[in-house]
Amino acid sequence: MFINKNFKVRGLLAFSGKQIIILLLWSSCFVALYHFTQWPWLSVPWLPISVIGTAVAFYVGFKNNQAYDRLWEARKIWGAIVNSSRSWGSMTRAFINNNHSEVELSQYDLKQHHIRMIYRHIAWLYQLREQLLEPTPWEHINQNGRIRRRTEASRRVFGLGLIDEGETKDKLRTLLDGEEHFDVCNRKNTATQLLDRQAQDLAELHQAGLIDNFRHMELQKCLNDFYTHQGKCERIKKFPLPRQYANMSLVFVSIFIFLLPFGVVNIFTEDLGQVGLWAAIPFTALIGWVYMMMEMVGDYSENPFEGLGNDIPMLSLCRTIEIDLRDMLDEPELPKPVPSKNGVLM
Repeated sequence: MFINKNFKVRGLLAFSGKQIIILLLWSSCFVALYHFTQWPWLSVPWLPISVIGTAVAFYVGFKNNQAYDRLWEARKIWGAIVNSSRSWGSMTRAFINNNHSEVELSQYDLKQHHIRMIYRHIAWLYQLREQLLEPTPWEHINQNGRIRRRTEASRRVFGLGLIDEGETKDKLRTLLDGEEHFDVCNRKNTATQLLDRQAQDLAELHQAGLIDNFRHMELQKCLNDFYTHQGKCERIKKFPLPRQYANMSLVFVSIFIFLLPFGVVNIFTEDLGQVGLWAAIPFTALIGWVYMMMEMVGDYSENPFEGLGNDIPMLSLCRTIEIDLRDMLDEPELPKPVPSKNGVLM
């Protein structure tokens, strides 16, 4: 998540520098060809090109709206995870008690139950994040050539590696006991198995009389909410923005940019003559850059769990929840919030 109010020129050039160079080269070559050849078919009326540009703008706008909807839905889901996690910590500490148990446990033993349930939930948070960062075929990290290299560089610059796969497993090892850690980490969906372990623990505590029927149902309902949140995240992750919309917008933008100089040189020639014709180069590049940037913004916003700057700050949210839950356990040493890196909060 970008946290700075404005983008710097340097950042914009890093993001779209190649496109600017290509646009300047294309417009320069076209204007030079028109200037030295004077071929009349290189100059066409502006009206048909403007119609194409309007249609492309509507199409790209639709795509960007859908991409933003995916991004905002993902943020709302993680906001719900934050709220449900705090409820889970509070209910766990309040509902697991000796009020209905036949054999009264000591406060130390009760707190061990609280710690186990809360620590397992923290492990679920980090594991869910890890699973959501696994690349899919349509994400930029799995593309060829320059796109892949730029994605890998962005991940290094903006700090995806604050918790990589190995560090996540190490963190889970500190939160879970050895046997449980070995078992859940060898399952196909570790996050789902962690929630199932919570449910089995609740059943055992209910059977032991440490939770009554009503409180058992409330805690299980909270677990069901976590299943729902996880499923919603997996739906966004595993079902892309339909490729007919995502890919065709790039095709349409490219067609419009290709045709753009044909209409611009006509206008500049009529109004400014041959000398002013060269002013068509920067204006053509500028108009093309605006359309290309609209396309790229939507393209990099449609996958909110990709590990790039546009992503939901899952690591920061996980750490925020962890701090709150550990604070509920009255732990003296709390982890520090995740800092931003180069203007991006991961």
